[in-house]
Amino acid sequence: MLTKQKLKEHIEFFPDEFSLDELVERLIFIEKIERGEKQSLENDVTEHAQLDKEIEKWFK
Repeated sequence: MLTKQKLKEHIEFFPDEFSLDELVERLIFIEKIERGEKQSLENDVTEHAQLDKEIEKWFK
């Protein structure tokens, strides 16, 4: 989950002017990264062999 502090840190890197769409896209991106980091720390990951099987399904 995104905290106010994290949001403040990320806002500092934005240009002086930006669109609401850019802000929303960045917030979604940050949230996805944080979710992935949490899953990784909790070892909630897909094994390489399983990932290969899933990718094969996409191309059938």
